[in-house]
Amino acid sequence: MLKAGIFVDVENIIRSGGYEIDYRSVKELVEAQKATILRANAYFAIDEEREEQDVDVGKRRRHFRNLVRKMGYHVVEKPIKKYTNTDGSITNKGNSDLDLAIDALLQAENLDYVVLVSGDGDFVKLVTALQTRGKRVDVLSFSNTSGDLIRSADYHFNGYLVPDMLPIDEGYHRGYVHSVVAEKGYGFITYYESMETDAVRDDLFLHITDVAEVNASNTLFGRLLNQTVEFQIVRNTDGRDKAVNVRTFRPSTAG
Repeated sequence: MLKAGIFVDVENIIRSGGYEIDYRSVKELVEAQKATILRANAYFAIDEEREEQDVDVGKRRRHFRNLVRKMGYHVVEKPIKKYTNTDGSITNKGNSDLDLAIDALLQAENLDYVVLVSGDGDFVKLVTALQTRGKRVDVLSFSNTSGDLIRSADYHFNGYLVPDMLPIDEGYHRGYVHSVVAEKGYGFITYYESMETDAVRDDLFLHITDVAEVNASNTLFGRLLNQTVEFQIVRNTDGRDKAVNVRTFRPSTAG
């Protein structure tokens, strides 16, 4: 059984499509890799001045941090510092990357497996440093993920595709269109059947008539290539699974 640690770069995830992430599902994902979680840290940048001045914002953000605590995370708060520039403008700095990196390096001494929840390319050196120490390092992220970070990880989880990671209507699944034959109006979808890394299917059949948004246009259908979609699954009379009621997916954003 692997001893695991989770390190969540909350601000990066919020800005990059994971605004509605279920922090319990992150732990379930790690446990699905046959790992026991010893550490789970979530790093927040705190605008103390804003939270004091705007009562509603302060109450909402403190409530959110408390919810994350109740889910079993150690919440690390990094106050934002404000600097006045020569032109009189204000710059906010509250990067918790260094705190996360130091904690991960120190705490990983007792871990076999580290899951970094971030798409920030600044963490590539952290990933390689942990791997040099014999640790398995996986990355979980959403949009705007550094290609170098994906390539450096032992495995990259696309957070949009992991079951239950983000809200979705009952009966629907989420995946991406990895193959399209636009002129013939069909393609194939890749999706996770469960949270294990080997539970990925890439043979779900997609037909143009099951995507209402393309209005039977082969050109528009072709543009679904590499796009994230939501869909239901039915089984054809020939025993092959097929995607129906297909719709493009647009992640929620903060604010």
